Amino acid sequence: MLQDSTIRKSLDQYIKNRILEINSEIKQTFPNIKKIWKCENEIDFLYGYYIGKIEEGALHYLLKATRASAGGYVDSFEIRGIIEEHKNELLDTIKSAINQ
Repeated sequence: MLQDSTIRKSLDQYIKNRILEINSEIKQTFPNIKKIWKCENEIDFLYGYYIGKIEEGALHYLLKATRASAGGYVDSFEIRGIIEEHKNELLDTIKSAINQ
């Protein structure tokens, strides 16, 4: 799907930008995550939540950027793999936001 290096770089930059926004989002959206969501492991919960949110946003971003239909051009597993390349960065951002 993403043989075009321009699209790949653009998607990678989109993911990095979304990760940068997470710190303020967590503070606003999840101020009392353990109390409200009854999470035993808030890092795992938020990691899964943001993987899904970034994946959804990346899919919309790609469809808009390539003007493709969701039919055969966009592979959500490939998007997930690209997001997972930023796993450590995402986890560090979540941990930092929780510990502030």
